[in-house]
Amino acid sequence: MKAIALLRDRIQLDDDCFVELVVWQLPRTLPGSLHSFKYRLALVSSQKCVLRYDNEAGKGDHRHIDGVELEYNFQGLERLQSDFWDDVENWRAR
Repeated sequence: MKAIALLRDRIQLDDDCFVELVVWQLPRTLPGSLHSFKYRLALVSSQKCVLRYDNEAGKGDHRHIDGVELEYNFQGLERLQSDFWDDVENWRAR
């Protein structure tokens, strides 16, 4: 089985702010994670990534908010997207 792209989208939120959503189904569990998804969900504002959820190989599931890296408890793709969009709304409301 090969890796399968499940989601690849870029959504413009305003003139200088967008989100990029990328999710792959892998043939096996990614080192550092307990599931077989590889993902990167990012909020970019003024050409700078200000919020990102990802699971870099060996590092496992985590998120970055304004340059600070925090652990993330992956509970499925639906919850991942919900948590990401909640953080996008909170970041933009500041």
